[in-house]
Amino acid sequence: MYIHENLKEVQLKIAEAAMKSHRLGEEVELLVVSKTFDADRVREVVEAGQRLFGENRVQEMLAKVPLLPDSLRWHLIGHLQSNKVRKVLPVVEALHGIDSVAIARDVQRIAGELGLFPKVYLEVNVAGEASKFGFTPEGVEAELEELLELDRIELVGLMCVPPVGREAEDSRRYFVKLRELRDRLELRGGVKLPGLSMGMSGDYAVAVEEGATVVRVGSAIFGRRG
Repeated sequence: MYIHENLKEVQLKIAEAAMKSHRLGEEVELLVVSKTFDADRVREVVEAGQRLFGENRVQEMLAKVPLLPDSLRWHLIGHLQSNKVRKVLPVVEALHGIDSVAIARDVQRIAGELGLFPKVYLEVNVAGEASKFGFTPEGVEAELEELLELDRIELVGLMCVPPVGREAEDSRRYFVKLRELRDRLELRGGVKLPGLSMGMSGDYAVAVEEGATVVRVGSAIFGRRG
């Protein structure tokens, strides 16, 4: 039952944070991150009304999806290797970890072969961390025109994973940086990029205050992993 209560608490905090940014809670999608949790645990969240879930490993997603209702929507939020594209595209609605032109081209080619049009968020390494994947902010600006030519993917926005901070407020400047980058891209490229995938269990409320349209929350709902 605590999973149901946790889900409601997260939904309430999203709504409260959205109000601070003069938006409705319904304008923010809650993506429940189910990585490492088995299908039975996921089913508890489904029973509470949740339909959108995310995984960061293709193999775990492919093993879990057949065990759960067909009505669920799945997003891949982790780094995508080129040899996994063909396997994952038929399962997912969106990819949040597109971090290079090369992998975007792979998705374009295979999506064309499969007759699919996946939604894509470009991952931006907003803090320049060597340990993380992602475009640099400058790289996204330089490569945007080429990415927009890929007609089998629907480029819907940007995604980031800030450095781990001690407090939620530590993430705010990185969320602001991603939002401002998105605004520049829209202005210079004449394109709409409405999606901002940012915020996790420790800082999702701050992310919503700064304009997140998707928050990726796992442990705040399921409890600690491992």
